[in-house]
Amino acid sequence: MTAQQLKDLESRLWKAADDLRANSKLTATEYSFPVLGLIFLRHAYRRFADVKERIEETLPVHPKRGRRPLTKDDFQTAKAIYLPENARWTYLASLPEADDIGEAVDNAMRSIEKEYEVLAGVLPKNYTFFEKDLLQRLIRIFNSEELDRMPGDLFGRIYEYFLNEFAKSGAQEGGEFFTPPSLVNAIVHIIEPNHGVVLDPACGSAGMFVQTGHFIEEEGENPSARVTFFGQEKTETNTKLAKMNIAVHGLDANIVEGNSFYDDKHNLVGKCDFVMANPPFNVDGVDKNKDSVKNDPRLPFGLPKNDNANYLWIQYFYSYLNENGRAGFVMASSASDAGHSERDIREKLVNTGVVDVMVSIGPKFFYTRSLPCTLWFFDRAKERDPERKNKTLMLDLRDVYRKVSSNLHDFTPEQLRNIAAIVGLYRGNDSAYQRCIADYNREIAEGLTKASAIYNSLLKEASLSSESLTLKLEKEDITVESVKKIRRHLLHELKEIQEQGKALLQDELIRKDRARRDDVQKFLSQTERLIRAFNELAEYIHYFEKELHWLITRFPKPVYNDVAGLCKAVAQEDIAANDYSLTAGRYVGVAKHIDNEFNFEERMTEIKSELNELDEEASKLSASIQRAMEGLGL
Repeated sequence: MTAQQLKDLESRLWKAADDLRANSKLTATEYSFPVLGLIFLRHAYRRFADVKERIEETLPVHPKRGRRPLTKDDFQTAKAIYLPENARWTYLASLPEADDIGEAVDNAMRSIEKEYEVLAGVLPKNYTFFEKDLLQRLIRIFNSEELDRMPGDLFGRIYEYFLNEFAKSGAQEGGEFFTPPSLVNAIVHIIEPNHGVVLDPACGSAGMFVQTGHFIEEEGENPSARVTFFGQEKTETNTKLAKMNIAVHGLDANIVEGNSFYDDKHNLVGKCDFVMANPPFNVDGVDKNKDSVKNDPRLPFGLPKNDNANYLWIQYFYSYLNENGRAGFVMASSASDAGHSERDIREKLVNTGVVDVMVSIGPKFFYTRSLPCTLWFFDRAKERDPERKNKTLMLDLRDVYRKVSSNLHDFTPEQLRNIAAIVGLYRGNDSAYQRCIADYNREIAEGLTKASAIYNSLLKEASLSSESLTLKLEKEDITVESVKKIRRHLLHELKEIQEQGKALLQDELIRKDRARRDDVQKFLSQTERLIRAFNELAEYIHYFEKELHWLITRFPKPVYNDVAGLCKAVAQEDIAANDYSLTAGRYVGVAKHIDNEFNFEERMTEIKSELNELDEEASKLSASIQRAMEGLGL
C-alpha cells in the first residue's frame, strides 16, 4: 500500500466514523476511547490471523495425535496477542443482528484482559452505552477487505491517525494526551534514541515511544531488542490510551499511573540513555511543602520559588540522564527567558555545558492551543567535551512550517530531514546532510524520468489522433527548466484541444459516425489524463527542487555555518551576556534574502492556480461531452 493509498484510507475511515458520531448523542470524549478500542481489536485480530497462519505451518505433526494445538506462548514469541474465540474480529462481525453486540464487545475486551495482565483494566468496556445500530455500523466500517490486506505496521498508523483527529476535535483534552507528530519527530530526529533506557515521565498516549519505534525500524532494527521504554502518566484515561497504543504497535513498555511531581515510580535518576517528554506547561499548585518535593534528588539546581512547575520538569529531565544521556522535550517559550529563581537555575544548567540545542517553534503546532513553544535538548556527554561544552546551537524555526489549515501548522518530512541535517552538521556529522542531498537529487531525477515518459506518451497520442485533432508538441529533452516550459505549453494545448473537441462533437458527420466519435472521445480522455499526470509530476519535481535549494543555499558545503535568521552556534559567554536567555531569536539575527533569483512560494502558488484552472476546464469538457452524448440519445 502506497503512502497516498494509506492516507486516503485513513481519511475515509475517519470520515465514516466521525459522521456516525455527529449523528449520535455522544460527545467526542465519550466516543473516542471506545472507537480506539475497536481499532485495537481489529488490529489485534489482523496480527493474530497472520501469526496463526505462520505458526500452523511450522507446528510439529504427531502420527497419531495430529498437529499440536496452538498455545498462547506461540503468539507471545511472535509478538502478537493471543485472542480467545469470542475476542476475534470475525466472531464479532458475524454476530446476528438480534444479539447484544455491545455486551459481546465488552466480553471480548474482558477476555483479552484476562489473558494479559499488562492490559488488565485498560481496555474500554462501555459498549453497551452505545446505540446498537451505531455500534454495528462502526464494526462494518472497520470490517473492510482493505484492512484485511494491510500489513500490521500500517495498522498502527491508523490508530495514530485517529488519535490525531480526536486530539483536533478536543476529545480527552487533546493538548494533554497527544503531542503532534511533527514535534515528536523533531525530538526523535535530534536526540536519535536508538538504544538503552528511554523514559517519558509525562507520556500521555505514548506517542514518543511509538515514533521512537518507527525511527529504529527505519534503521532496520527491532525496537524491542534495542530499547526499553518506561512511562509515567498522571491520569487514568491517558495511561490506558498509552498502553493500548503500545500494544497496537507491538512494542513493550512499562507504563504506570502516577503524578510525577510527587512520585517517581520508576526510580531512574541517572540511569536513562534518553528522556523525551511534552509535559504540561506552566502548571501551578504544586505543593512544594511536601518532603518528597523539598528533598527531591531530581532537583540538583534548587527549588524554584515561583508557583510554576516548568523548572521542576527541566531539572527532572536533566537528572534522569546518565553520563552520556540525551534529552529532548517541549517547553513553554516563556521558560527560555524566565527570571528570578528560574533564571538562576538556567545559569547553572548552561554552565554545566549540557544545553545542546534550543529550537524555537512558531504558533499553531498544537491542536488545542496556538501559542509558540520551544524544544530543549540536553546532552550529558557534551559536558565532558572541551570543544562542544562551550557551544549551544540556537535554531529559530518560527518561519519553517507547512500550513495545514488556518489554525494548524506542521513540518513536512523533508523539513524534518533538513532540521536533522543542520543539527548533524553542528555536531560534526555530515551523514544526514549528504543523505538529504542525494535523496532530493534522486527524487528530482526519478520525477524527470517519469515526466519524460508521460511527455513521450503525449507525443504518441498526438500522432495517433484523427487528422482534424492533433496535439502540437516538439520533441525535446526533459529538464527541470523544460518541465516548467512544457507544463505551461501543455496547459495551453489542453484548452485548444478542449475547444476543438467540443466543436467536433457537434459536427454532423462525427455525430453520425460512432467510430469517429469514439476516436475523438478516446483522444480527449487520454490526453486529459496524461496532462493531469504531467502536472502532478511537475509539482512533485518542484517540491524537491525547492527543498534542495533551501538546504544548499544555506549550507553549500557539508560543514556547519551560522545562517542569519535561522541558526547560530552560541558561546556560553554570549549566553551569559544576554542574562542566560535561551531564546533562539535573540541570537540568530534577521534572515538575508537568499532566494532573490527565484521565489519558490510564488511559483508553487502559480502552479496550484494553473492546476485549479486545468481542473475547471476538465470539468467543463466532461459536462460538454455528457450533453453531446445525451443529444445523440446515448
